[in-house]
This record gives sequence, C-alpha cells and structure tokens, in this order.
Amino acid sequence: MSPLTETVLFVFSLVALGYLAGLTGYLRPASGEGISDFAVSVAMPLLLFQTMVKADFLGVAPWPLWGAYFTAAAITWTAGHVVITRIFGRDARAGVVGGVSSAFSNIVLLGAPFILGIFGPSGFEVLSLLVCVHLPIMMMASIVLFEMFGRGSGEHVHPLRVLHSFLKRLFINPLIIGILLGLAWRLGGVPLPALMMRLVEALANTAGPVALFAMGLSLRRFGISGNVRPALALSALKLFLMPALVLGFVWLLGLPPLTAKVAVVVAALPSGINSYLIAVQFNTGQALASNQMTIATAFAAVTTAFWLTIVLQVFG
Repeated sequence: MSPLTETVLFVFSLVALGYLAGLTGYLRPASGEGISDFAVSVAMPLLLFQTMVKADFLGVAPWPLWGAYFTAAAITWTAGHVVITRIFGRDARAGVVGGVSSAFSNIVLLGAPFILGIFGPSGFEVLSLLVCVHLPIMMMASIVLFEMFGRGSGEHVHPLRVLHSFLKRLFINPLIIGILLGLAWRLGGVPLPALMMRLVEALANTAGPVALFAMGLSLRRFGISGNVRPALALSALKLFLMPALVLGFVWLLGLPPLTAKVAVVVAALPSGINSYLIAVQFNTGQALASNQMTIATAFAAVTTAFWLTIVLQVFG
C-alpha cells in the first residue's frame, strides 16, 4: 500500500470510527458535542496559534492563492444556488443553503489533519493562509445573503447591521482568536517560554485525530433524511466542479507546486457543519444541508484520492 493511499484511508477511518461510536451508542450525543467543542475551541486554535508563531510560509504570496481559490468558490456557490432554485424549484433562501453547501469546504475538522498527513507542516503553513481568510470571507457572504433572502419580509440590506453581525461572529470565533494571537505574538518577536510551548504542542497535537473523530460523530447525529437528489447534485459540484476550477486557476496563475496542490485538495474536501448551521439560521434547508454534508463526506473517501493523484501528476 502506498503512503498516499494509507494516509487517505487513515483519515477517513478515523471519521468512520467516530460515526460507528455514535451509531452503536458507545458514545452519547452529548459526548459528540463535547468532543467537537474541544477540537474546534481548544485544539485547533492552538494548532493555528503555533503555526502562526513558528511558520515562515515558504515565502508564499497569498493573493494569487486567495484569488484562485475564492474565484472558484464564488462560481461553485452560484452554480449551487442555480441548481437548487432553477432545477429543483426551491426558494431563494434554500438556494443560499445550496450555494454554501457547494462551496464551503470542511477546512478545519477534515482539512487540517488531512493536509498535515499528506503534505506535512509545510503544507499546513499553506493551509493556514487559507484558514485565516476562509471563515471571514464565507461568513460575510453568508450574512449578506441572509440579509437579502433570509428575512422574507422585503427588507433592504442594512450595511451597518451586516457589519455588526459579521464582526460579532468573527471576533468570538476561537479559530480567528488563535490566528490573531499567534500573529500578535509573532510580531512581538518574543520566543514562547518552554513550558508554554510544551502545553501548546501537547494540545495542538491532538487536533487532527480528535477533529476527525468528532466529525464522524457529527455525521451520525445529522444523518440522511430525504432531499437525496438535490444533495447528490450539490455533492457533485463540491467534489468535482470546485476542485477542477481551482486546478485550472492555480495552473494559469503559475502558483508554486506545493501551494497549488494544497489549494486543489482543500477545494476537493466535502462540506462541513457550517453549511448546516447556516441552514438552521435561515430556518430552511436543514435536511438538504445535513444530507449533502453526509453524502459528500462518504464519497470524498474516493474523490479526494482521485484529486490527490491528479495534482501529483500535474504539479509533481
């Protein structure tokens, strides 16, 4: 078995173990929420903090990376919205859920451990350049579209309300706090004390396995409940259209090989829980979002291996 195949199987086996723990009742639903909270609120922010303090980012200029990735995300989001509203006849609010489900990669719970396992710390440094803007950009897009379509009362978009909602959610997010604290410490130029470094490393090293296991538990909690055909269509957009677009853009822009590979693989990841949370906020499309997340994650065990093979052939 090749190291690449083994890593892919290892990552998705941890997700499967979490799913089985929930399916068999070995862990209660409340346990799953606690494990997810630890992964997202403690372990992953510390991993990002550590990366921001220590990384040199390989001299990568982020603008071409961001331009390639988020242009592809915008096109895919639009395609998801059109598929749900025009082909499946749902309203504009459900279209927003379809769009975000098509374009919002599971960049934290699945992406961070996956990139670490495949490309190592250097790959994670590139991923961190996406993480630090991915959540704010996708969150802002979701809030603006919620203002446009989510209220259902013909209200105009209020810029101050959008800005207030965005900043409130942004600066209480543990991932953003971890990134900002790491950047602040880095700019201060003070080395981390040995005890603090050990504590950060000990907790940060648990981020990958715990995040994957927590994701499996989450999939069991949400499950599949109808809306299979639109969920399959959105999954196809997420797993094939978005990575294909990113592949084309990074190739045209001539991004460095490692940066290009990380960007394509991140685009090929399935949707995460954020799409479901947005659906809950809109009070529409909850089943659609949860089904799409579950279906896309199941297929991603095969499709991510496919895209890994492609990028290794193209970029070496």
